[in-house]
Amino acid sequence: MEGGEEMQGAVGLRCTWDILPPAGTQAKWVKLNVGGTVFLTTRQTLCRDQKSFLCRLCQGEELQSDRDETGAYLIDRDPTYFGPILNFLRHGKLVLDKDMAEEGVLEEAEFYNIGPLIRIIKDRLEEKDYAVTQVPPKHVYRVLQCQEEELTQMVSTMSDGWRFEQLVNIGSSYNYGNEDQTEFLCVVSKELYNSPSGLSSEPSHKAKVRP
Repeated sequence: MEGGEEMQGAVGLRCTWDILPPAGTQAKWVKLNVGGTVFLTTRQTLCRDQKSFLCRLCQGEELQSDRDETGAYLIDRDPTYFGPILNFLRHGKLVLDKDMAEEGVLEEAEFYNIGPLIRIIKDRLEEKDYAVTQVPPKHVYRVLQCQEEELTQMVSTMSDGWRFEQLVNIGSSYNYGNEDQTEFLCVVSKELYNSPSGLSSEPSHKAKVRP
């Protein structure tokens, strides 16, 4: 294999392995015992990222690690999240089961110091956060019934995000003394945004509300 080897990373990012493993190590197999689960791979795979803990471990020059009875390197970490990390080193793509938390893989990637994988996961998490903040608001409408003398005060005192939409004259329903009291239906609306605790609360109104 000559030059760097490019592999397609997740979310449109490319992971470029531009440093070859040391000569003579490509065909050597390595066993890792991660939290009691044994993984079999090659030094070539583990040395995709020369700065990673795994590369330094299998080279045996800088790090010393205990081994089990089969000769596998002992690593006291969660094996659940090691599979995606090893596969990323194999083919440069982040592939997760639907129930696997990206935050867990990120924590392990940071422990093993695999820079390209750390950047990819952080980018994915940022995209998710951005998507949540871009959820369009929901519009809530209320129809308020009020008398003519209450109309000006009600419209002028609307707050908490409520705004006037439409006014409908429904005529005179009540008669007090010699004067007819004209009644109106006032349509108001408000935008509600999603939050961790659900939709924002709605303010109360003294005006009568028709269902």
